[in-house]
Amino acid sequence: MKTIEGNFDNPEVNQLLKKHFIELRSVSPEGSTHVLDIEGLQDKSIKFWSIYENDELIGCGALKFLDPKHGEFKSIRVSDSFRKKGYGNKIIKVLIDKSRKLNIQKISVETGSGEFFLPARKLFKNSGFTECKPFSHYVDDPNSCYMSLKI
Repeated sequence: MKTIEGNFDNPEVNQLLKKHFIELRSVSPEGSTHVLDIEGLQDKSIKFWSIYENDELIGCGALKFLDPKHGEFKSIRVSDSFRKKGYGNKIIKVLIDKSRKLNIQKISVETGSGEFFLPARKLFKNSGFTECKPFSHYVDDPNSCYMSLKI
């Protein structure tokens, strides 16, 4: 698999991120939506990668630095044509590897607690993440599920 850092101007990446943003906004209650738009993903505290297999965009993901050893995964998305084929696990593995190379020792993630987000919660649990208390700027929210992984 090949990764490209940034790549926001790529039309496929741009479309994937816009779809991700619109979809998550539509299923999350106001005040409980933590998805970043493209401008938000370009913050200097975030590294973003688009991930390819055989020159096809399989998905994307980002790492936000909360401190030098603690990161948060953001905007993990599998392209529609690669969904339900195990590519979510592959993307998580790529992001964990990238995080290790950046000396991150703990990764946290916030995802929704509703039925829509069940596949995401299963993906993170299958990757070794365990539920935890809110981290960073997050607060207790019945619409959120917080997870972390020491790497």
